[in-house]
Amino acid sequence: MGQLELIATSTFGLEAVVKKELQNLGYNDLIVENGKVTFNATEKDIPIVNLWLRSADRVLLKMGEFETTSFEELFEKTKALPWDEWITEDGEFTVEGKSVNSQLYSISDSQAIVKKAVVEKLKTKYNTEWFKETGAKFTIEVSILKDIATLTIDTSGIGLHKRGYRSKSVEAPLKETLAAALVQLSYWNKNRFFIDPFCGSGTIPIEAAMIGKNIAPGLNRNFVSEEWPRIKKEYWYNARRNVWDAMNKDIKLNIIGSDTDKKAIEIAKDNAYNMGVEEDIKFITRDFRNIDFRDDYGIIICNPPYGERIGEKEEVNRIYKDMGKIFRELDTYSIYVLTSNEDFEKLYGKKASRKRKLYNGRIKVDYYQYYGPRPPKKR
Repeated sequence: MGQLELIATSTFGLEAVVKKELQNLGYNDLIVENGKVTFNATEKDIPIVNLWLRSADRVLLKMGEFETTSFEELFEKTKALPWDEWITEDGEFTVEGKSVNSQLYSISDSQAIVKKAVVEKLKTKYNTEWFKETGAKFTIEVSILKDIATLTIDTSGIGLHKRGYRSKSVEAPLKETLAAALVQLSYWNKNRFFIDPFCGSGTIPIEAAMIGKNIAPGLNRNFVSEEWPRIKKEYWYNARRNVWDAMNKDIKLNIIGSDTDKKAIEIAKDNAYNMGVEEDIKFITRDFRNIDFRDDYGIIICNPPYGERIGEKEEVNRIYKDMGKIFRELDTYSIYVLTSNEDFEKLYGKKASRKRKLYNGRIKVDYYQYYGPRPPKKR
């Protein structure tokens, strides 16, 4: 079994989270760049990382990387790569592309050249002039940055944020991958009280429960590379069996999700049920101003309204001011707030211990982190 290079892609700002996840899975010699983490692996690792990565967007198989300034050069260097070792004779493959600050700026032309080069490579392997493309799916991407082309095949299929539990959602939901990252960037652990007072359809509490019970995010979904003959079925079987064995089924979590929207709470309950964590989260319909924050050393992680629409700004400003009045009294709590509102600290009334720039979809947001004291050690 030969060595491969895999790329875990991520939203800008989450590269360090993805790197830590990979290190916890046992991968080292990681190369971190904007929006991606590259690492050495084998075929056995493709199922493992797809099943376990919480904050990555996709896992790509890196086929090659080279400098290119002409379409002829792109064609020849692409054709030289070992596409025939992965793509089957009946494989259905498409080519996607992007180009930034490069002489080959026409994405459609680059895609066509790469498609032609791959076809020519496969012709020599399978000794045929025509391909049915009725078999397994392969999505190739040509990414050209400053005249350096990186060619990959997507091993995930639909994005890794698609866990399979969110059958319904509220308007403008938080991506599961970002929600998981918010939890991992906090001081929360399975022994601490957790509350999201603006939980919407429940994504942050559900992702927290999955982390607390060590439930792999890919547990209930499939991946496009499961149909690739090159990756043995036993690799997927073993990886999925290990996922089930790794779950902390008996652990009791103290998690609350709250929102004023009764419909959102019903959706959140359904989503938690779909993921199998309905007994680990208590969902309540309540304004955050009326919540009784009794537990000491709790963690608040939330994604309150941003006030992006006309007419909402005054209401959102009032929410942030009231959050400050209430949350600042919680001396033992650590509090984490995601918002695009650049006046948040001023409205909240306190400067954050740390502020981290992230992206919620295409919206630039900041993750305001207010650190509380460590809980006393249990005797």
